Amino acid sequence: MAAATNPVTPLLAQAANQAEPPLDPDSPLDPLPGLGVDWPDLATQPGEPAVPTQGVTTDAGADLRYDIRLDGLDTEQAELVTAQFNALSVLKSGAKQPANVAQIDRRAREDADLLADLLRSRGFYDAEVEPQVTPAAGRVLVTLSASPGERYHFAAVEVRGLDGAPAQADALRDAFGIKQQDPVDAAAVNAGTAALKAKIGQGGFPFAKVPEPEVVVDHESRTATLVLTVDPGGARRYGKIIVPKGALFTAKHIQRIARFKPGQPYEASDIDDLRRALIATGLVSSVGVTPQLGETPDTVDIAVSIDKAPPRTIAGELGYGTGEGARAAVSWQHRNFFPPEGALTLRGVLGTREQSAAASFRRSNYKKRDHVLTADVSLAHLKQPGYEARTFLIGAGIERQSNIVFQKKWTWSVGAQLLASDERGAINSLTSTTRRTYFIAALPGTLAYDGSDNLLDPTRGFRLSGRLSPEVSLQNTVFGYARLQLDGSAYQPVSKRVVLAGRIRLGSIVGASADRIAPSRRFFAGGGGSVRGFGYQAIGPRDADNNPTGGRSLAEFGAEARIRFGNFGIVPFLDGGNIYRSALPDFSGFRYGAGLGVRYHSSFGPIRVDVGTPINPQKGDSRITLFVSLGQAF
Repeated sequence: MAAATNPVTPLLAQAANQAEPPLDPDSPLDPLPGLGVDWPDLATQPGEPAVPTQGVTTDAGADLRYDIRLDGLDTEQAELVTAQFNALSVLKSGAKQPANVAQIDRRAREDADLLADLLRSRGFYDAEVEPQVTPAAGRVLVTLSASPGERYHFAAVEVRGLDGAPAQADALRDAFGIKQQDPVDAAAVNAGTAALKAKIGQGGFPFAKVPEPEVVVDHESRTATLVLTVDPGGARRYGKIIVPKGALFTAKHIQRIARFKPGQPYEASDIDDLRRALIATGLVSSVGVTPQLGETPDTVDIAVSIDKAPPRTIAGELGYGTGEGARAAVSWQHRNFFPPEGALTLRGVLGTREQSAAASFRRSNYKKRDHVLTADVSLAHLKQPGYEARTFLIGAGIERQSNIVFQKKWTWSVGAQLLASDERGAINSLTSTTRRTYFIAALPGTLAYDGSDNLLDPTRGFRLSGRLSPEVSLQNTVFGYARLQLDGSAYQPVSKRVVLAGRIRLGSIVGASADRIAPSRRFFAGGGGSVRGFGYQAIGPRDADNNPTGGRSLAEFGAEARIRFGNFGIVPFLDGGNIYRSALPDFSGFRYGAGLGVRYHSSFGPIRVDVGTPINPQKGDSRITLFVSLGQAF
């Protein structure tokens, strides 16, 4: 860099020894003195070839663009510091905006200090970095020339205090991971310290103290010594849960949610899990879960403090599907109407094919974590392509649920339903629709396995589920039958942007003929959750008036490619299936639908729009179908 003088000081000294002359308002101003700033020398150095300077000026106020280059680092050294340098560099952060030479010079000096500090943090304690600013091909080139020097290594590493946790001493040393002759690397030491803190907490020591290690550097030998003194604080077992007076949940209910029991060894992961589970209730805005000294020296009590969230929600929903028509729903919910966690939901639906009102009770974490007790009562009028039904339903059940926060491998449900339904539907393929009244008692149950990686937008894994519902129906006489449905789906990524997905569905009703079973309890196919390209319930046997009759068995499949571009995606798909009047599907006469979907991947899951067309339509089938919903098709 060229040396610079500061003319301000001599001018002031001269003024002190002279009388100030009278000011002539008509005389021009003298040139301003320099400001004492060391401008970078953009000229080539002696002995160097001339550098082209087209479009580059050395005017101090000119706006310039620049490139950045790091010199002097080998591959290993560059890998150690480049990512951090790029994240913290003032040159990098301001590279898209023009700057004058003073700004570029200041940034270069700051980044030279930054790069030197990063090298020292990785064990290169003798590192020096020199900035240089030169013209280069119409721009300015900022070069940071590094001389890392020799990397320092640990001559000794000592972890003290582990005799207080003798059973875990070796595992804790392994978790820390820093050993003699390892490079003196601050990032590795910090990571090892964090891992040791986590490990000792998992081992039953809630009050362990793990301070920052003491590192002493010897520049003469280019080595360092590290001493970490751990205070385990004594192993503990769980005591009781403590809540303040008037808390949202009692200690008994929180103990039901917790995955630990009194007397079990303390584990830090249990505390994090309890905190997430309390947030997942939807009744908590913030929660503190803090270990406290127990009543005896070998126990730890867990203090829980909760800030309540608003318990009420009003929600609306709009949807449309070809064959299903338009649909608007509104609901009101109080999530703690019956404490603890007893939610009351009132819901109404108004649509072209559905009008309904329902009330439901749902108690979460009933008797056991993730078990949900439900009770429902509803009155509905459905006017579907296959039938029209006015139905009153009372039901209750218990289930083990999965949700976005805690997606579970295995889920199940068992319940009971009582229905009174006045329905009009085809009795067989030859007669017109007939209205009948049915009284039905059902015991539905489900069992499902979810091996996918995401509840709403899976990209790998598979799912299997089965539903069995033994039912007794009264229509003139009493008769019984059983409904069985099996579903499976699989997901396989083929690249970062493309996921292949497929599904199958099989169903069977045994014990009664299709003509005797209420139309609303038969199987139907077609629509957004079935064979896209066909209207809702449009596939399968039809009566003399071309109305779908439903059947006793079904077989379906679906395949699609989910191609994602940022928050948007496209999904070409092919579906197929059919309904049969026999108890078992014979896999003949499949109807196929194909189309293209669009996905918008929002923070709460994908929003899908699918447009399909039937490949081999039946009489009366629409050529274009449209489906809009939240979540993937399967």
